[in-house]
Amino acid sequence: MKEKLQGILQAAKDELAKAADSRALDAARVQFLGKKGELTALLKGMKDVAAEERPIVGQLVNDVRAEIETIIDRQKELIEQAALAHKLESEAIDVTLPGEDLTLGKKHPLNIVLDEFKEIFLGLGFSIAEGPEVELDYYNFEALNIPKDHPARDTQDSFYISDSVVLRSQTSPVQVRTMETKKPPIRIIAPGRVYRSDAVDATHSPVFHQIEGLVVDKNIRMSDLKGILELFAKKLYGEDTVVRFRPHHFPFTEPSAEMDIQCYRCHGEGCPLCKGEGWIEILGCGMVHPTVLEAGGIDPEEYSGYAFGIGLERMVMGRFKIDDIRLFYENDVRFLHQF
Repeated sequence: MKEKLQGILQAAKDELAKAADSRALDAARVQFLGKKGELTALLKGMKDVAAEERPIVGQLVNDVRAEIETIIDRQKELIEQAALAHKLESEAIDVTLPGEDLTLGKKHPLNIVLDEFKEIFLGLGFSIAEGPEVELDYYNFEALNIPKDHPARDTQDSFYISDSVVLRSQTSPVQVRTMETKKPPIRIIAPGRVYRSDAVDATHSPVFHQIEGLVVDKNIRMSDLKGILELFAKKLYGEDTVVRFRPHHFPFTEPSAEMDIQCYRCHGEGCPLCKGEGWIEILGCGMVHPTVLEAGGIDPEEYSGYAFGIGLERMVMGRFKIDDIRLFYENDVRFLHQF
């Protein structure tokens, strides 16, 4: 029995010394110490050992097991050290090599102008309001005095999800939602994404951005609207900016107007960009229709207000002299890095 134990110990030493990785080491451990290992098999022969010698043999078995386990732990440590050394060598970094230049992102031109717009109106006492892009038909049309037979409600112009749910075609629904939850005085701007069934070209996109403005208080007049929009245009485009107001019609404002700025390319002389007119329309505006005030829960006999809606893309095109709206959405870094 003693000779067999010595033989197992020597065989274990030889086998463990050859183990070059953790898998081979584990296989050797199972070979000698596993349930069906050589040492375990030897223990089954203890019944043939004389009773007075069993304690001595048992102690020898435990000593052999302990020595094999010690060798396994030592070999495991050596394998781990070798693996770490190999990893460090293979992943070595030459700190003297020059680093790679990182391409930093640029602020999108739409965000540049939107932030400037917000800064202008926040400085004038306005706050920012938000509303859902997937809107109820009621808020997108009916509450804005747009009847069911109005052309703007046709499926060829708007994206319907169901008979009563639509992708908002304007940011004007935020007006009504704000008036329902907040009583005058109200001064808000509501920037957001809107959707219309337009063909894509240099000046049209089915997805674009608008900024809605709303002021409701006592004794609000059209002259207040005209003054604040002129101030906004000069702050955004420069003090020499020339604007004009033209009578127009919107269902949700009365009276209504469109505001133009003088063409930034030809300065009023006429060019392809302004279609020879010398002017570029940038927003629609007007006094809030009494029906819309009532839909928002506000008494039109006591309060009045004005509203305006600005196309962000058109505003940015004017600011940076961009002549194709598609450039905003193509994510061409050559375009974006100009800003």
